[in-house]
Amino acid sequence: MIVTTEYVDIPAGERRMRSFVAMPKAAGTYPGIVFYSDIFQLTGPMLRASVRLAGYGFVVAAPEIYHRIEPAGLVIPFDDAGRTRGLEDALKTPVADFDADCRHALDYLATHPSVRAGCLGAAGFCIGGHLSFRAALQPDVRATVCFYGTGIHNGKLGRDADAGSLQRAGEIRGPLLLVWGTHDPHIPEDGRASIEAALRASGTTFSQRLYPAEHAFMRDEGPRYDPEATDQAFADMVAFFRAAF
Repeated sequence: MIVTTEYVDIPAGERRMRSFVAMPKAAGTYPGIVFYSDIFQLTGPMLRASVRLAGYGFVVAAPEIYHRIEPAGLVIPFDDAGRTRGLEDALKTPVADFDADCRHALDYLATHPSVRAGCLGAAGFCIGGHLSFRAALQPDVRATVCFYGTGIHNGKLGRDADAGSLQRAGEIRGPLLLVWGTHDPHIPEDGRASIEAALRASGTTFSQRLYPAEHAFMRDEGPRYDPEATDQAFADMVAFFRAAF
């Protein structure tokens, strides 16, 4: 499908949360997806992923996750200084602020004229995979995809000592799809096992996909990009969302 894009300022309390919105050009209503970036915010790879997902028939809203800290429009570079900056911004942000911003993004989509009523989902990469897991705790989120979500297994997210995301898995109403790279040092095998055990204990409906790939293998810039695994994982996401909606 042909896609249209724009930047919008989503009301977020007394602030505005700049977000990239991509959607099919064809008239109609579609499921709405909050799509979370990694620590580098709305980079070229993130914008391309958003457009690609929208082309399969979704209204995609990708927010600037550090809008409370960084100036609107800031893209953090893929270098050592940028990585440090992105991680420091994460550590400055309370989990409650991430959750509030999730609610603002969902409310934006819920009232969007091109979003089908009752069809909201979430997805994200890296820290965004954890943020999408948190989004799944919202009662109106029907399906969620977490791509190599960091900190889910050990509670590390933002400024809080322990986000307690996994302990709240019983609140998740819709199905989850968890996508991992087996060579990812940030989510080791025992971390994946603890997530699986907690989700089974909570009765959460979930599925997993494992690829012989590294962390951030879907970011189409840099040495860890794996085109084949990316295509397969993207197809998994589209099929998962289509089944859910």
